[in-house]
Amino acid sequence: MILNDLIRLFERDMKRMKVEIDAYSKEQNLWKVDQKITNSAGNLCLHLIGNMSHFVGKEIGGFHYVRDRDFEFAGKNVPKATLIEMIEKLENVITASLEGLDEGMLEKDYPLEVFGGKMSHNYFLIHLLGHFSYHLGQINYHRRLLDK
Repeated sequence: MILNDLIRLFERDMKRMKVEIDAYSKEQNLWKVDQKITNSAGNLCLHLIGNMSHFVGKEIGGFHYVRDRDFEFAGKNVPKATLIEMIEKLENVITASLEGLDEGMLEKDYPLEVFGGKMSHNYFLIHLLGHFSYHLGQINYHRRLLDK
């Protein structure tokens, strides 16, 4: 039951991220930083794609993925169309990964100790949803401030 809700929420937020990225009027503004805004929207998008592809797609869904966390924060000028394609691919991977997860696994330990100790799949998925929403809000704010 909760798994279906998590799928719907992740799908909602991935669609919102696609809308936010597409809403930039000037593609180069995706990569702007200014004063205390040190992460561009493009880098936050790459980070969310990398984070979710690794922790859900690879670890839960078994999809092949090699994470490049350095590029998530240092890469620049990935075309907007490419970011949107990456988000669309992520939507498919995350949905397939979670649909393939047995509901009984939610209370079992997640395979990695991300925070220095064991945690359930359920706990980590809820954490990932909050993490995704946090950065999605930053992307929205970045766009409203710096897409001029």
